[in-house]
Amino acid sequence: MKKKVLLTGAAGFIGSNFLKYMFDRYPDYHFLVLDALTYAGNQNNIPEQIKNSKRYEFWHGSVTNADLVDSLTKRADLIVHFAAESHVARSIYDDSKFFETDVIGTQTMMNALTKHKNTVERFIHISTSEVYGTAEKELMDEEHILNPRSPYAGAKAGADRLVYSYWCTYDLPVMIIRPFNNYGPNQHLEKMMPRFITSALKDEPLTVHGQGLAERDWLYVQDHCEAIDQALNLPDFSSIRQQVINIGTERAVSVMDIAKIILKQLGKPENMIKYIFDRPGQVERHISSTEKAEKLLNWKAKTNLEEGIIKTIDWYKNNKDWWSELEWMKQVPIRTEDGKVEMY
Repeated sequence: MKKKVLLTGAAGFIGSNFLKYMFDRYPDYHFLVLDALTYAGNQNNIPEQIKNSKRYEFWHGSVTNADLVDSLTKRADLIVHFAAESHVARSIYDDSKFFETDVIGTQTMMNALTKHKNTVERFIHISTSEVYGTAEKELMDEEHILNPRSPYAGAKAGADRLVYSYWCTYDLPVMIIRPFNNYGPNQHLEKMMPRFITSALKDEPLTVHGQGLAERDWLYVQDHCEAIDQALNLPDFSSIRQQVINIGTERAVSVMDIAKIILKQLGKPENMIKYIFDRPGQVERHISSTEKAEKLLNWKAKTNLEEGIIKTIDWYKNNKDWWSELEWMKQVPIRTEDGKVEMY
């Protein structure tokens, strides 16, 4: 069936990967992309064949622009809301933009959806596992308490609960996905995985916070795209309507181990690892329960971590022109409790 799909933030990492995935998979779908093209949004993330297609429209603007959001929501059958500022260290360095985009932008989206709830079939809000803070149990299910530990996580928790409050008040056709740590092609160098990979490719130190013991559930972006696709096209939306679903792998691997895997794959020595002060607001451990995703979405991650890292390394090896322009944003200055300025 022909559908108009509104994707916010689809010039960013996850959004652009999802656009590419959906564009090939659904030849009858027409895509409306709204993106402010901040530092993390890049038109080069979108292939020319999509940009030149009649099935694609790009709208340059912010999700806080109520008139623009309303006009696009009015035309949409399906909406996936990716748009957000999303880097923990940058939120410590400068937090105001995070609350503007993540919270006010989501409020703008919700107001538009409330107005057009009889024509929009599904609205998928992309939240984050960061809203949970450090794991208080071995597998983090959707009932885990929300304890955001950084301004970024706080802004995303605000957006997450804002969406919940709107569906309670206005009975909206909404569900929330909370993905764990994504990695893969086109990810900005401020994020750990591409920062490690590109540093290793240039024989530069891999900077690890603290002792590198923080553990994360690493999710290959293609697997995430498949989960969103399931949510967007599940025949019976009533089974996931107004639900929150975690997307992860049930496997936690430390930052140190990720650095070692990357160095091993590239044939580099482990003495390239450099330790720096631990980041403020650090989350010690994230590990997702996948029970609800398997039950309601019939979804399970297909890509194991080692395979995903090899695919990601190959992409950065072959796309130096893309990432070399971003190297100046690899690190962010943060003032520590003792007054020193550290690059994270």
